[in-house]
Amino acid sequence: MRRVGPIFAPRERAGSLEARGLKLGILCARWNPTITDALLRSALETLEARGARAEDSLLVRVPGAFELPAAARALLESEKPDALIALCAIVRGETTHHDVLGHAVAGALAALSAETGVPIGFGLLTCDTMQQARARVSKGGEAVDAAIEMANLRRRLRRK
Repeated sequence: MRRVGPIFAPRERAGSLEARGLKLGILCARWNPTITDALLRSALETLEARGARAEDSLLVRVPGAFELPAAARALLESEKPDALIALCAIVRGETTHHDVLGHAVAGALAALSAETGVPIGFGLLTCDTMQQARARVSKGGEAVDAAIEMANLRRRLRRK
């Protein structure tokens, strides 16, 4: 009989969603508080469900999205967390400001994560309307899951 599936089977590594023992930083913008507070609630619920301990987590509030990268850098330098979670809501206005802001913040956070190796869960909403933003507040929990999984993967890869 002829084999149809692949013969090549590389070793595999993956992270887990277990947060116990991880030191985590949560950055949350105050701009658009009805949305960011809901994103934060979603993130905190997920952290608790994944076994994170309050004493291993630090919440940092910043004025808006633009301040997230500078706060992330400061938090990385002062607290040495295993991962960060960045939360904010950028909603389209009458100009293209939201596009410029979204690209700048996303690029800065991605560069910081790549430079330091510390995962940053991406909980930045970029929506056309507040209604769209309200429908996406569960992204706070998704950002937590991504950060936890990547922090655990990073630990696992460093041990090998």
